Amino acid sequence: MSASVPASVSSSRSLKIGIVGFGTFSQFLAKTMIKQGHSLRATSRTDYSQLCADMGIAFFSDVAAFLGADNDVIMICTSILSLSQVLRSMPFTALKQPALFVDVLSVKEYARDTLLQVLPEDSDVLCTHPMFGPESGKHGWRDLNFMYERVRVRDEETCSSFLKIFEIEGCRMLEMSCTEHDELAAKSQFLTHTIGRFLSEMDIESTPIDTKGFEALVQLRKNTESNSFDLFSGLYIHNRFAKQELKNLEFAFEKLKHKLLKRNDEEQEVNQ
Repeated sequence: MSASVPASVSSSRSLKIGIVGFGTFSQFLAKTMIKQGHSLRATSRTDYSQLCADMGIAFFSDVAAFLGADNDVIMICTSILSLSQVLRSMPFTALKQPALFVDVLSVKEYARDTLLQVLPEDSDVLCTHPMFGPESGKHGWRDLNFMYERVRVRDEETCSSFLKIFEIEGCRMLEMSCTEHDELAAKSQFLTHTIGRFLSEMDIESTPIDTKGFEALVQLRKNTESNSFDLFSGLYIHNRFAKQELKNLEFAFEKLKHKLLKRNDEEQEVNQ
């Protein structure tokens, strides 16, 4: 694994980037790509034609026309749960030339395997995870983590130009395997979402005597609830390491509960 940002990155080659799935996250990424001078086009199940027109992005309701629009890069921004269905419904025979397919999902082994199974053999594949979003990245992307793996890359120039989008913004560029990402993400991202969901199920609220620690828990609950349950379930279903982390959490809870009950019994014996 490496973590480095070039000392000086002046500019990247202007790319024609197609976006599949134009939800909140891809809209967030698109703003910076437009600012850097890249040409964008998008397709989505929802009609974003007016929003795209306002942003200077060509919107395609016809997926075949989108695929035939001479894209250098096709960025997959679907939800985790809809990835396979969306990809398998796309008429890749409409592609006029090989393109670099880039996914930005929060699970990587599943995204990699699905892309390799479904895409034409001459398509390049770059798996990425921008580990930030519209809230954490609203003041810029400097020092925010961007994970990537060159899964199948023959056109190095296009791949490097895409990665430079994030280098230019000052991201911490983390090159690692999809497997390593998922193992680490299960211990960090999935665990964070799980604890946040626990707090949401408990319906915790601020009190007049909050400590700083409890304020952080309330904020964690709010941050978690701002994400869909589909995202949370996708982090579990399609990251094989998440299953063990959930078991570890359950074991840790039972172990801690046992310690408390044991101490409680000991204290009662002393005070009898």
